Amino acid sequence: MRFFLLIKHTEYVIVCLEVHVMRTIPEKESLTIEFKSDRSGYSDADLVDEIVGMANTQGGDLYLGVEDDGEITGVGKKRQDPVGAMALIANKTIPSVSVRAEIIEEEGLSVLKIEIPMCRTIIATTDGKILKRRLKLDGTPENVPLYPFEIPGRLSELNLLDYSAQVIEESSIDDLDPNERIRLRNIIKYRKGDRTLTDLSDEELDKALQLIKEDHGALKPTITGLLLIGKEEKIREYIPTAKEAFQVLEGTKVRVNEEYSKPLLATFELFEGYMKAWNPEREMEYGLFRIPIPEFSEAAFREGLVNAFCHRDYTVLQAVRVAIEDEGLTISSPGGFIEGITLENLLTVEPRSRNPVLADALKRIGLAEKTGRGIDRIYEGSIIYGRPLPDYSETTGNNVKLFIQRAEPDLPFARMISNEENRLGRSLPINSLLILSALQSVRRASLHELADKIYVSEVRTKANVEKLVEAGLVEAIGNTTARTYILSSKVYREQDNMVGYVRQTGIDIIKYEELIMKLAVTQNGSVTRENVVDLLGINPSQAYRILKKLTEKGKLTLAGSGRAAHYEVI
Repeated sequence: MRFFLLIKHTEYVIVCLEVHVMRTIPEKESLTIEFKSDRSGYSDADLVDEIVGMANTQGGDLYLGVEDDGEITGVGKKRQDPVGAMALIANKTIPSVSVRAEIIEEEGLSVLKIEIPMCRTIIATTDGKILKRRLKLDGTPENVPLYPFEIPGRLSELNLLDYSAQVIEESSIDDLDPNERIRLRNIIKYRKGDRTLTDLSDEELDKALQLIKEDHGALKPTITGLLLIGKEEKIREYIPTAKEAFQVLEGTKVRVNEEYSKPLLATFELFEGYMKAWNPEREMEYGLFRIPIPEFSEAAFREGLVNAFCHRDYTVLQAVRVAIEDEGLTISSPGGFIEGITLENLLTVEPRSRNPVLADALKRIGLAEKTGRGIDRIYEGSIIYGRPLPDYSETTGNNVKLFIQRAEPDLPFARMISNEENRLGRSLPINSLLILSALQSVRRASLHELADKIYVSEVRTKANVEKLVEAGLVEAIGNTTARTYILSSKVYREQDNMVGYVRQTGIDIIKYEELIMKLAVTQNGSVTRENVVDLLGINPSQAYRILKKLTEKGKLTLAGSGRAAHYEVI
């Protein structure tokens, strides 16, 4: 919005001042923003439907009085009562949805803004409609029915239902495969799972892992039980959504294209076998030894595969897909991130699962990371070889997609990580690895920039950076207010790239000289060595060398001696 203010000067000179008023209403719709026109009078039923759809998804803001293209046309008199709108919505939804409504003025017109919370249960209209919100192919939102078979998946996202713990009433324990139970016991031994499980009888083992539960006096398999050790034909019958596919593509040529409905334990072993065949290795020299480096980290692949099966939505008729292509490795699974997990907090959020019973069983067996932090292993698998970080950016509300780029390893960087871990006698923490990877990529960053890049708070980032400085892997440059970090000279030397190190530190020498001259000018033309130490956060001998260089360049001259010594601008 623009206003023009005319000011008449005493000499009849007209001055026009243009004042811009920021628009508060978003420009376009999204999953959490909805525009509705009130030109023809928007009906109560349609309004309630929109509210229910948003409440059953991510919540958001509805603007009544705005066209689909963002044009503001205003609301009629009927809708200029926020309290009445809130009462209408509360009375027409089950359970009642408590919204916040207000009239806002925009471009001289009134718009009704309704803020809808994301509800922690399933919401319906009093007419029995259950709706949800989704994005169409063109990126615009729409309301669609939430069908009965989708409700368990939604409740799982909200942590209100564990689908994997449900008993399959039509099934019996005869639908569990004894050979798969033998495979399970072997995996517990090989993967060093929970040792207390090895001494249990078959029935005790099944109960301990919640593979079976009592239902109306009889033991019956759970979804978890059938998924892990069920007979293949019974999985297809009772859990038709449990499918998995493995593909290998070279250009447009299909090398492998297999789809299964096997028990998960058999699938893990089958896919790991495929992976070994299509995951070539190269060697890195390490002292007298040669260390093999795979194209894709085996640990990262295993954790990515476990996550795909463990956290997928088993109510969705879609397969877990593993694809090896020219660009890299992709692992995709049905169902988006569960509630509370985003791209930004992926590495820091408390671990949780859409299928807690299945997740617990996989941990106890030894297939899944016991701490629930398998995501750390996925990132670690790329960082320790100096490769690009795993990419989850193509994840949507319906599908989680992990992409690991095919890239040459950075052998000097990998050697540096290996040396430090050997010195410590343990693996580096994931946040330290992320910081080293970020500095290897951007070369130089402030604490704030590092925290933003690795999605970790500045407090935790600072603690990890200081440890890396103490370890001699990172150097701090500048004072506390303008401090930046780079990889240390030791790291650059090991990478045979001292030119890069000098280039990075040389930038600061130029900046230091500019800052010193600016300080001298503001202090009536003089500056002391102590001033420089305080300004730049460097030691006295470093300050002396920079001041001497400025003197040699004819920019400063030394005046006085002893404690009275200072440098004056020439």
